[in-house]
Amino acid sequence: MTKRQKTMLLRIIIGAVLLIAAVLVPYEGPWRFALFLPAYFTVGWDVLWRAVRNIANGQVFDENFLMALATMGAFCTGFFGEGEYPEAVFVMLFYQVGELFQGYAVGKSRRSISSLMDLRPDYANLETDGEVAQVDPEDVPVGGVIVVKPGEKIPLDGTVIEGSSTLNTAALTGESMPRSVGAGESVPSGCVNLSGVLRIRVEKEFGESTVAKILDLVENASSKKARAENFITRFARYYTPAVVIGAVLLAVIPPLFMGGWGQWVQRALTFLVVSCPCALVISVPLSFFGGIGGASRQGILIKGGNYMEALAAADMVVFDKTGTLTQGVFKVTEIHPEGMSEKELLELAALAESWSDHPISRSLKEAWGGEPDRSRVGEAEELSGRGVRVQVDGRTVCAGNRRLMDEIGARCPENTAAGTVVHVAVDGAYAGHIIIADQLKADSKDAVKELRERGIKTVMLTGDSKAAGEAATRELGIDQVHTELMPAGKVGMVEKLLGERTGRGRLAFVGDGINDAPVLSRADVGIAMGALGSDAAIEAADVVLMDDKPSKLSLAIRISRRTIAIVKENIWFALGVKGLVLLLTALGVTGMWLAVFADVGVMVLAVLNATRALSAR
Repeated sequence: MTKRQKTMLLRIIIGAVLLIAAVLVPYEGPWRFALFLPAYFTVGWDVLWRAVRNIANGQVFDENFLMALATMGAFCTGFFGEGEYPEAVFVMLFYQVGELFQGYAVGKSRRSISSLMDLRPDYANLETDGEVAQVDPEDVPVGGVIVVKPGEKIPLDGTVIEGSSTLNTAALTGESMPRSVGAGESVPSGCVNLSGVLRIRVEKEFGESTVAKILDLVENASSKKARAENFITRFARYYTPAVVIGAVLLAVIPPLFMGGWGQWVQRALTFLVVSCPCALVISVPLSFFGGIGGASRQGILIKGGNYMEALAAADMVVFDKTGTLTQGVFKVTEIHPEGMSEKELLELAALAESWSDHPISRSLKEAWGGEPDRSRVGEAEELSGRGVRVQVDGRTVCAGNRRLMDEIGARCPENTAAGTVVHVAVDGAYAGHIIIADQLKADSKDAVKELRERGIKTVMLTGDSKAAGEAATRELGIDQVHTELMPAGKVGMVEKLLGERTGRGRLAFVGDGINDAPVLSRADVGIAMGALGSDAAIEAADVVLMDDKPSKLSLAIRISRRTIAIVKENIWFALGVKGLVLLLTALGVTGMWLAVFADVGVMVLAVLNATRALSAR
């Protein structure tokens, strides 16, 4: 508990003791109410003060006003008959117990998320002229060299220039499996160095680092409210004045015809106690807060309650293929030259792709046996969605797909291979093709299966050939595939799929977050996968899966659906109980004690239910 919560607990205990003492005093005279005032003011003075302060600021209709009006009114019923002094104190006492519990639950949720997202480093070991000094990470310049010892967090994004180690990435990915790194590899901030000493050249200032972006994302997630949260805000705006007016009418109109002013005033005050909307106002945002925190613990960053709501409603998931469902690690499997040797064809393709760091380019260079001689390569031009055109030894070499060959008039054979085909032409003459195969990720098949079991349609979009796309579709069990798509074609296809929807379902697109930014933005909810250290993914997507596992998507949907279910349970439970007790109170069936349960009891139960979202998985 915080110091403030401990103080409140002490006040509650003292107030409870004073209440018991007042009840035990045998005095029944006209000043009996004075016996209960010490207990009442001990436990409720801050509620009364907030009510007065809010009224002065023009904020009249809130739970403080309702509690102050109802409890003070219970004291005033002594003027019309027997005052409900013990009930008034107990209502305030129980309300403060509920507030204490709610504050503790919210604090626990925040601490859980804070401990999970405890990524912010306290210091960085900056190396200057052979000396190492601890400095604030924000003071480390780009290009500076930092030293990270075993057990320390990596404070800034950078590249390892010396040393090798294993990293604990659990705070970013939710996975406990260590990641091995060595010289030349990029490392994101927020990971914990487990073994060797690393010297790292800083690539980004602290404000642009992975840590800073993720912390900002989580801290601001609550600002993007779901429809359910906005509904509760609008509902409370009209509900509270309505019940106050209803209570006034209940106190005034029936006695004009039936008499018994004290009885009806008492019913009106009980009506006010029941009407407090705190169960809804507190539990619904807490549920979304808990759900976002629970997802974060699994390495799933959801940027707001609105995106969680959209994810829960997803009935179609559209996947990018390369790097999303596949490893993005291509290997040359077949070489088919025309008019030259296999070695010559592979050399030309490797030279043509020598300037690129695309996975297909890397596979060609690896098959060739390393980095080709770039001095032989002249002007290079990337042709979006088709391939490249470069000058090699004074000759024009085109390497790419069938569309590129058609453009330059080089006739190529029909492709039926289950892989990516790189066609090569030299000075407009077809020179052969190379088949490159990508490997599916280990859990891609299970991820698709889980989605289909949840009634979600799966679609795959790829720039690969029809044969390669259909082969992957059959192996994964995906419902629908669209192949040979250029980047703009993916956006068009997603728009077409959006137009084909029926009902209130949502379309989610899953991509690598780098090349798929336009499609991520166009979908109802964009999901970037394998985004560890990827700025583009964190910026473009609505949901970020920090590791490279497609199965996390099914988990994200499961967490979202459970959170939304908890929100709906709280809404219906709170409204149902309150509506019933309000009706019974107006009819005189219930008294102040049941009103206490309908207000504070419902709030406590709703908050308890909301905290389940934090452990959702």
